[in-house]
Amino acid sequence: MLVLGAVSLITDVSAEMVTAVLPLYLVTGLGLSPLGFGLLDGIYNGASALVRLVGGHLADRGRRHKAMAALGYGLSALCKPALLIAHSLAGIGAVLAVDRTGKGLRTAPRDAMISLAAPPEAQGRSFGVHRAMDTAGALLGPVVAVVVMHAAADGFDAVFTVSFCVAATGVVVLLLFVPGRVSQPEPAGSERAGSGPTGSGPTESGATEGGRGEQAVVSLRAAVRLLGDRALRRLALCALLLGLATVSDSFLYLILQRDLNLSGAWFPLLPLGTSASFLLLAVPLGRAADRFGRWRVFLAGHGGLLAAYGLLLASVGGTVAGGRVAGGTAVGVVVLVLHGAFYAATDGVLMAAAAGSVPAGLRSSGLALVQTGQVGARFACSLLFGAAWTAWGDRSALAAATVALAACTAAAVALRPGRAAPPPAPAAPRSGQEAW
Repeated sequence: MLVLGAVSLITDVSAEMVTAVLPLYLVTGLGLSPLGFGLLDGIYNGASALVRLVGGHLADRGRRHKAMAALGYGLSALCKPALLIAHSLAGIGAVLAVDRTGKGLRTAPRDAMISLAAPPEAQGRSFGVHRAMDTAGALLGPVVAVVVMHAAADGFDAVFTVSFCVAATGVVVLLLFVPGRVSQPEPAGSERAGSGPTGSGPTESGATEGGRGEQAVVSLRAAVRLLGDRALRRLALCALLLGLATVSDSFLYLILQRDLNLSGAWFPLLPLGTSASFLLLAVPLGRAADRFGRWRVFLAGHGGLLAAYGLLLASVGGTVAGGRVAGGTAVGVVVLVLHGAFYAATDGVLMAAAAGSVPAGLRSSGLALVQTGQVGARFACSLLFGAAWTAWGDRSALAAATVALAACTAAAVALRPGRAAPPPAPAAPRSGQEAW
């Protein structure tokens, strides 16, 4: 898990270098409209949805999680130098689509390796540790981008070149140091996985996690049949609904840049606030999810995002609800902190929650099911938000997104009433249902 975290840290330095400058590069450098940017941002965040199920399925067949992850990381690395020669909407769109294809291929196998390496009672903590290391890379990426932008005459091209070198390093670390196969460790206090004194009961699909994991038939049809599990089906539906109202990070940063009147050279620093908050809160909120219920923490994260949207809407020229905030800086800081808290409470927690309802033999496929719905919904949200910004302006578009997020959060609460279980004893193993 720690080595995978190191790979993600290195890769995220590379990815966030590009992500930090990409909105400004597209909007100011290439002169794209908000609708055009929404299309590209949707491709960047949504293209991976088309291949996640394929990547998860191929990883589960023969337990080739590492090979599939390496392929995905390698594809994304090769796309960085391609940005040097792509200067049209179609060209950049194609590069971003291939980059996100790589992300789609690697994400489910990587998360499956994390899940299989962690005991069931510590899934939230394990994903929290990984996401914290991943976010450390996201924190460093914009800093490196700012340094490169100030040091190089042709800042954007220099950022893309350095990003490729860093990404290639991550692939090398994965190939050399990550084990080829990972098996699920036994829960604490039990003689074998899925057979402890409190963890031997069947999940909703009718078999213990340990038992069914080894007997699962790996096929796309078997992966889709996982949705027959009530817990996984509702989780996937809720992730999809909430993804439909989650505004892309890039749009949020563009709105903040306008409010704070930041120059283009300092724009890449905005993601630092999100990343710093994510880094500090990922492990504590992962532990809280294991203790108090992953569904509760997941919903609380969306509540924090809703508060961030509302606060950003309320800030006009440094004024918040009638009170003065110097230059709007305090509002921007709070919004970024809430934004990072949202990711800390939802990103790894969602995968930890899904893992409890998926057999080990289909772990990549099951996680990919949930990820596909969520990423596809965020793709649609980027397109809709870009169109709304073009037609109505940024404030009206954000207001519509805030209303939509409130409605989707209420619907998610209604879909899972009373499912949170009281926290179990720390040493006791628990089934996929108790993880909620």
